[in-house]
Amino acid sequence: MNLEAPLAAAGGPRLLHPGDVACAGAGEILETLLGSCVAIILTDPRRTVGAMCHVVHTGCGNTASGRDTSFGEVALARMREMLLAQGIQPQLCHAYVYGGGNMFPQLVAPPHVGEDNARWARAALAREGIAIMAQDLGGAVYRRVSWTVGPSQPTVRAVPVLPVADAR
Repeated sequence: MNLEAPLAAAGGPRLLHPGDVACAGAGEILETLLGSCVAIILTDPRRTVGAMCHVVHTGCGNTASGRDTSFGEVALARMREMLLAQGIQPQLCHAYVYGGGNMFPQLVAPPHVGEDNARWARAALAREGIAIMAQDLGGAVYRRVSWTVGPSQPTVRAVPVLPVADAR
């Protein structure tokens, strides 16, 4: 998995795919599309720098390099590194958490992978002492998350999962 999302075209959003991590400055746009995955956004209280990750799996995985940012612990560690490189103390950041949906509600009963991802994200941020300012987790929805680093909150557009019979 990628360590960092590719740079955006001039003035365009930086789109994070599963396993991506990105750090951006004021005015830059970070976006992702979520199902059962979870996005964590960390920003300094002055909103001058922000980081986002797109977590696919909880924990740290068992890859030899320990650098697979599709795993939550690895992605959060990479976000810490990126923020520290910008002079931002991660434990002073504000967090926003989104995703953790059930993409197959008619086929998969709780607990499902989305719930596990959401539970992990909240617990990991609590363990780090990082306050969650807003969250939109769970349900049978996809989420499109967009955030322009700055004073506004991230925008989240939820799209319901179609029942299996209607998905044809």
